Order: sequence, then C-alpha cells, then structure tokens
Amino acid sequence: RNIPSVERVVASDLLSKEIRTYSREWIVSVVRQQLASARAEVMNGSAAPTIDQVASATRDALESMNRPAPQPVINATGVVIHTNLGRAPLSRAASEAAILAAQGYSNLEFDLGSGRRGSRQAHLQNILQELTGAEAALVVNNNASAVLLGLSALAAGKEVIVSRGEAVEIGGGFRVPDVLSQSGAILVDVGTTNRTYARDYEDAITQNTGAFLKAHASNFRVEGFTAAVEPGELVELGARKDVPVLHDVGSGSLLLTENYGLAHEPTPQESVAAGVGLTFFSGDKLLGGPQAGIVVGTRDLVNRLERHPLARAFRIDKMSLASLIATLVHYLRGEAEREIPIWRMISTPVQLLEERAISWQKAVQEIPGVHARVDDSRSAIGGGSLPGETLPTRVLSLDCSTVAGGAQQVMERLRKADPPVIARIEDDRVLLDPRTVSTRSDEELLQALTNSFK
Repeated sequence: RNIPSVERVVASDLLSKEIRTYSREWIVSVVRQQLASARAEVMNGSAAPTIDQVASATRDALESMNRPAPQPVINATGVVIHTNLGRAPLSRAASEAAILAAQGYSNLEFDLGSGRRGSRQAHLQNILQELTGAEAALVVNNNASAVLLGLSALAAGKEVIVSRGEAVEIGGGFRVPDVLSQSGAILVDVGTTNRTYARDYEDAITQNTGAFLKAHASNFRVEGFTAAVEPGELVELGARKDVPVLHDVGSGSLLLTENYGLAHEPTPQESVAAGVGLTFFSGDKLLGGPQAGIVVGTRDLVNRLERHPLARAFRIDKMSLASLIATLVHYLRGEAEREIPIWRMISTPVQLLEERAISWQKAVQEIPGVHARVDDSRSAIGGGSLPGETLPTRVLSLDCSTVAGGAQQVMERLRKADPPVIARIEDDRVLLDPRTVSTRSDEELLQALTNSFK
C-alpha cells in the first residue's frame, strides 16, 4: 500500500525533463517496471521506496536505454586485439567506407556494366587473389561460419581427420568437435595431444574420408616434446589419397609477425602456397579489419561453398564488406603498418611509448595524492593470436594506497568515466599502457584519472 502509484511517479518534478523529451507511454512503461521491482523487494522485507526514489530510478533507466551502445571505451590494457573490447579498431578509410555503404544505396549486388544482378563477392575476389595467391575467394560473416560452411559443403556425412592436439576449444564455447558435428561431418581424431605425424592421418583414411582439417591453436600453445604435421605434408598426402586439405589459420596475418619481434604466425599466403584446398581466417584479428570470415583456395572447392545454402545464411553485410575491402586495399598499397591501427600499435617503438607514459606521469603528478611512476611492462597481442607472445612497453603505474578501496576502487571509477577507461592491475597498482591508447584520447584519459583520485 505504501508503494507510490504510477501517476504520482510520472508527475514527479524529477521526470519533468523526460516528460518533455520522451513519449509518455514509454515513461509509464519504465515506471511500471521500476514499481514491479520495488514490489518484489517489499515482499522480501525491504521498505517501500519514495516517489523520488522511483522517479530517480526511472530516470536512470531511461538514460541507460538512450545511451549509445556498444559504448566507446579507452583501452589502456595494452592488449592490442582485445576480444571483450571489440577486437581490431578500423582504419579511418575502413570506417568511412562502412559509413558510405550504410548511408545510401550501392552496387552491392548489381553489375553496373551489364545492368544485371551481380554478386557481392565479386567486389573483393580479385583483391584476395592478389594478396594470397589463391585461385578464388569467398567472404562470410565470421570465421566460425566460414569453417562450418566449408565442412558442411565438403564433408557432411563423411569423416574429417583432425589431430587430437587441434580438436580444441578456442573461447566462447567454440569447440572444433562441435562445429564438425553441426556440419554433419564425423570427427576422427588422430595422434596425441602433443605429437601427431603424417602417418597418423594416413592410417585413419577410409573410403568415407571427406577431408583433412588443420586448425589454428588459439589462446594456447603446447611446448616441449611436440610434433605437428605441416600443411605441405598434408597436401602431399591428400594428393595421393584424393583427400582435400582444409586449414583454419585463425588470425589472418598478412604480414610477417617475426619482423616485429614476435614468433611466426602462419599466414594465409603460406597456406595457399603449400597447396591447401581451402584456407580460413578472420577479418578482425591480425588482419585489422571488421568481423568477417575469409575463405581462399582452389576454384572448384570455393565454388562448392558458394552453391551451398548456408552461404546465403552466413553472407557478409554491406557495411562489413565495404570496410573489409578498404582494409585489404591498405595491404595492396603497402601502407598497412601505417594505416591499420593494430599494426601501428604493434610497430610503435618503445621509445615513443616511454615518452607518452612520461607525459602522462607529469600530468597526473599535479593531482593531489597521486603517486605515479613509469615502469617496464609487456603488451599482449590478444584475440587468440600469437598466444604467449608479448611486446616490451612502458606503462604509467599508479600507487593507489591513498584511495579507500585501493586499486580496485580506482579501476571502478575509471570504468565509470566518460568515456570509460579500461586498465589492468599488477601488484595492487593500476597500470595504463599507451600502446593501445590513441593519442586523440590522452586528454580524456587524464581527466578520468583526475576524477578517479578526487
């Protein structure tokens, strides 16, 4: 009985601005939701809320629903391809291409020459052929879809031979055995977790063998007493036994990672050069583009994927297609390291990172109670790419002992900033890595730090 009525809450002065801005029907609906929550709490022994409390909660809910989402954040973690923060940020050209595709009509599936229906795949096939050396290419909405499409088109009802060490889960519950099962293929795992040989594949071949699958080991690596079959070995065996080879290289790096002080990451070009039938890779990892699943390979196998019903279900949307093409063009022009954000981050010299960290330190030293220093640290690549590989960096390291709640409290305040700042904690100190922070965000980051120590 003490819970206020809908009308009394809607009439509250606290909602006067909202009444002028939004439809009354929406506000009433949100008020009713808040009152339903309050009623449940009262039934559990809580006190009935006041009119102002319900109105305030309603205002917060309306503000939350009107806030753009996903919300932009400043990534100060040093993880270059941060899956939870959206993976690879796009280049300016890729972003502009997506906006142009979204704002108007385009020749997405229209052949301007003939005046007839065309294929959205035609816009990037030549580019991917040029970059990878493959005969043909196909792009879908993500790499999991690409692998599922390939298996469904080539191996439904047939056996697919996979090394036991590559029948893995790579995050988000994505398991290679589950994808095989969903495609209708039958998993045949061979070898052991740490050692698999070509003879293991050969011994497992039957009349019902549909393909060999070599999968990228994402998010982990096995070291020590190990052995794995190279793609070229599988291709040679497949040619003798008439078994196609499918290779999921995962991150899609078109540049040689060892040139940046990192371990070698398999490239699509290497897979194609080895003679693999179909190579699968992501668009939003080391390629540095939008979410996409890219398939390159022989013309006959790619054609089989194009004709499969799932090809339409998994097709890439026009905005992602436009931004992917713009990203790939950076590689054609030899400007990927300069124009693609993740490669710009990876290639940034430590000296420049140190200079930025020192400039941050000088700025925050003016904040009362802040004790900061510049420390050596390591930046991770992330995104399931180059597991265990890191780059040397310099970070702003904050002593949070003067703040009630310590480092965790500072991290919480940073997450509540506008825009939110995402950092990391080591030894009860908050670390901010300039490698993954755009120079355009420095002022906002420093303002967030100032507010976090008030």
